[in-house]
Amino acid sequence: MAAFAGRDWDAATYERVSEPQLRWAREQLERIRLRGDEVVLDAGCGSGRVTALLCERVPRGRLYAVDVAPSMVAYAKSALRGRATVLCQDLVELSLPEPVELVFSNATFHWIRDHEALFAALARNMRPGARLLAQCGGRGNIARFRRVAEEVAGEPCFHRHFAGWPQPWRYASAEGTERRLRRAGFAQVRCWLERRPTVPPAPREFVRAVCLVRQLEALPAGLREPFLERVLARWREHVGDPPVLDYVRLNMTAVRP
Repeated sequence: MAAFAGRDWDAATYERVSEPQLRWAREQLERIRLRGDEVVLDAGCGSGRVTALLCERVPRGRLYAVDVAPSMVAYAKSALRGRATVLCQDLVELSLPEPVELVFSNATFHWIRDHEALFAALARNMRPGARLLAQCGGRGNIARFRRVAEEVAGEPCFHRHFAGWPQPWRYASAEGTERRLRRAGFAQVRCWLERRPTVPPAPREFVRAVCLVRQLEALPAGLREPFLERVLARWREHVGDPPVLDYVRLNMTAVRP
């Protein structure tokens, strides 16, 4: 998973709690057949867990792993031990040493606001006939949780820190994504939404490291724990126990002609 441009992540914590994302990546990989010698891009490699799965699928190929977060890149380099070329780049400004045959991405694209620039950059770095296989948060993703977080952010002790705060995610529709991919030059485009309600492992740690990571950055250190605790309490009031996140995944497949 790539970070929102210019922002870092807690790579070690993400590695521990990202079981749902890893499960979704495994499911994606089951949908594609590989020869084993392809040149592949993991677009938004995060801590490298999914990159390692791709390494197993292309033992005779070359793998590029790209993320904008310095901590994720450092963690992935250490974990992968030379099995992939790991690069610290913003995906909208992607520049690879060579064009790839497959772009794979999991739980990343919703952290990039400019999907038009993203898809154009991917296309520039793909060979003719190369495939795109990606999944990210889509329209309606964790909507109940986001509403709770917004309500808490509006409370008197927090609201001034969120005045003018830009939401760093884009949960796009399937139809809009299809149009943007076609405008970027892709063919055989297919996009669809999939509801995946999920009880996260270690909910408190998961919410801190994934769902609220950008909001917590916007707060001074002394307000981060109170904000987290208030959101968790309100969330449980809304959804009960166990606390379910109403994930909606946006799937996309396409080919560069």
